[in-house]
This record gives sequence, C-alpha cells and structure tokens, in this order.
Amino acid sequence: MQNIRPSAELRNKYNEISTLCKETREPVYITVNGHGDTVILSLEQFNQMQAELELLKMLAESEEDVRNGRVSSIENTFNDIRKKLDL
Repeated sequence: MQNIRPSAELRNKYNEISTLCKETREPVYITVNGHGDTVILSLEQFNQMQAELELLKMLAESEEDVRNGRVSSIENTFNDIRKKLDL
C-alpha cells in the first residue's frame, strides 16, 4: 500500500516519515493541496535505485553493441588486454 502524506506532515512529523521510509523500504508520497508533489525515499533505497538504473543503462548499451555488430570474441578481447598489460 502506498504511503501518502500531506506536506504539513513532512514539516511536523519528519522523523516519523523518515523512519517509515527506512523501515518499509518504500517511498512516501507527499501531497500539496491534495495533489502529488514529491516522493521521499531513504538514502539506501535511492542509492540502490541509482545503481539499478546505471546497470540497466549499461545493459541497454551492450545490447545495442550486439545489434550493431560491435562485438569481439572472448579470445580476441583477452589478447587485447594482455597486449595492453604487456603480458
């Protein structure tokens, strides 16, 4: 169930809202005059979301490389790495 709170509670009950975010690991939606305005996440959840987005971006770029033929065999890749490391 979504946690929806009016903006006045953010001001008056910040500690409660912060604890709720941390304990439930869910966002809290803040409304102003009955309309959605802001979403609050714990720092841990925000960092996890950012990491997941970065991973999805990398996967999308990799899929594009495969579609466009910008790939190399594992053998060639390791040979290139060995050359760069002078092994």
